[in-house]
Amino acid sequence: MKTLDEQLSTYAGYHRNRWNKLTHVVGVPLVAFSILIPMAWVRFPVGSVEASGAMVFAAAVIGWYFLLDAPLGTLTAILFVPLVYAADRVAQLPLATGLWVFGASFVLGWLFQLAGHAIEGRRPALVDNLLQALVAPLFLVAEGCFAIGLRRDLHRAVAERVRSAAD
Repeated sequence: MKTLDEQLSTYAGYHRNRWNKLTHVVGVPLVAFSILIPMAWVRFPVGSVEASGAMVFAAAVIGWYFLLDAPLGTLTAILFVPLVYAADRVAQLPLATGLWVFGASFVLGWLFQLAGHAIEGRRPALVDNLLQALVAPLFLVAEGCFAIGLRRDLHRAVAERVRSAAD
């Protein structure tokens, strides 16, 4: 398994421009929310409660984040859980409404991200590696931490890997 700085530096190599990063602050949560909606349509009992595919998927992804880095995994989970809850709520609406919310959030999220990549002049990271779509939320949380001066060691390691890859 790749280390946290390896995962983040791969993603960071495609997201060097601050405007591209800012478009992703909106686009990534919208796309994440949208793909959770169809997963939330899949529902099953777990003991006395009802779970959804979105809950299972989110738990697996957040578990992976924890394996990479527990503090960043925790912060990402705090931000991810409301998306799962919202997707679950949308999944309980009439199907036509859920489809509309799914489509609108998916398209709008991708429009934001593709606009950022057009500004940067670089294709999305997931074109080369689909797993990078799962790295995106963790990357945004890490970038937020870097912006306020946290995790300087990780920031340096990621920046060094990006510089080395560019040379």
